[in-house]
Amino acid sequence: MTALRRIFSEMTSRHGLGVALFVAGAVLFWVLVLVVLPQIAMLDYSFRHNLPRAELGGPRDAHTLANYRYFLFGNGAGFNTLDMGVLLKTLAAAVFVTLLDILICYPIAFILAHSASGVGLRLMVIGLIVPFWINEILRAFAFRVLFGATGVINGIGQALGFWSTPVDFVRADVALYAGLAYAYVLLMVFSIYNAVETLDRNQIEAARDMGASWWRVHWRVVLPIAKPGIASGATMVFMLTAGALAAPQILGGPSNLWFTQLIYQWFNDAGDWQRGSAYATILLVVCLVFVFLMMRVFRVSIAAIGR
Repeated sequence: MTALRRIFSEMTSRHGLGVALFVAGAVLFWVLVLVVLPQIAMLDYSFRHNLPRAELGGPRDAHTLANYRYFLFGNGAGFNTLDMGVLLKTLAAAVFVTLLDILICYPIAFILAHSASGVGLRLMVIGLIVPFWINEILRAFAFRVLFGATGVINGIGQALGFWSTPVDFVRADVALYAGLAYAYVLLMVFSIYNAVETLDRNQIEAARDMGASWWRVHWRVVLPIAKPGIASGATMVFMLTAGALAAPQILGGPSNLWFTQLIYQWFNDAGDWQRGSAYATILLVVCLVFVFLMMRVFRVSIAAIGR
């Protein structure tokens, strides 16, 4: 609260009371109306029965754990291994995509912050941003064309003699992981860039002058500064990957099922918003647990991530 008061006071002194009240009202509307209230409604739905409209508000319209019990045990006495397996597979894939983005984006962010300059820097930033002017769904279909049986990669691989028959990259989920990693690459790049940019280049030069190898420079000098950016980017990439729907629908193989697809099926195909809300709440809670784990692993606070 003290930090919020300080921000409001600074904004009032710089731009006037009217602007400060407008910004505060817009932020409050965004947080309460578009984030908090829908989540509360979804949580309430998840503890209710799926009843006909005529029975809403009646004696059967009571809170229950049946929807969460179904996720754990299904309709039988044993565990619901299908749905729990889909959740675990989704989480594992999201972790893999997050790690892949970290490996790809860290060197790009470092080059942007401490190697590129002038025209080269602007061209690199434009090269990163321009492809994202295309709609996400169209980019997903482009990846399906790229990795398809008659796609570009299979054509080049067969022409060069790397393999004789087309490789099914879609069924192997290669297209899905590549598409998801690419979809959120900007979030990771600019999160790490914002952190690494604050590092004084003289510290890197001093470490090099003292005989430190590049690996040691990055491990002892750059990474400690980049940790908040990596944690911030990893949090966003993981949560968006775990909650993705369009890419798994388009790029996923016939045997692949994403947890968000289960949620979609409960909401739209089965018309059971209560069970769909329970599944969505489970995914939200798991993602929040991951966020706090990332903060513990990188030993950063929310304030550090915000900075």
